[in-house]
Amino acid sequence: MGDRMQNILILISALGCGLIAGAFFAFSSFVMGALGKLPPGQGIAAMQSINVVVINPIFLGVLFGTAALALFLGSGAIRHLGDPRAIWIVAGTGLYVIGTVLVTMVFNVPLNNALAAVDPASGESAAVWADYLRNWTNWNHVRGLAALAASGAFISALF
Repeated sequence: MGDRMQNILILISALGCGLIAGAFFAFSSFVMGALGKLPPGQGIAAMQSINVVVINPIFLGVLFGTAALALFLGSGAIRHLGDPRAIWIVAGTGLYVIGTVLVTMVFNVPLNNALAAVDPASGESAAVWADYLRNWTNWNHVRGLAALAASGAFISALF
């Protein structure tokens, strides 16, 4: 692959990571706080709705498409470790795939699945919601920071 094409793919990876970081930043900085101010049943119902709507081709395409592109770039970078950009590409790939996608699949998705089974009107929903808000948001911070750092690594590879 030529340098120009590689630079375009690195830029697309940086933008994808940044876009996902921004989505996660929004949730960490104000969405979860706003949902947490609602009565527990309303907050649960709203988050259950968000968790259904987020399963769409645009969001999943960016989340997983960026991972696929990062893995493609990372595998090429590992084969060419003499390239000064390689370490940044490998770092960006690891940060995004492990810190963002793997954290999502191992922590946030199971929390979402557990919340989907909760009846917002049940007596125990308030305790479940409080735990969910704390745990989900903490893991969201991790995946958002990883996506931002991955974006920075890919940008560094361009320079």
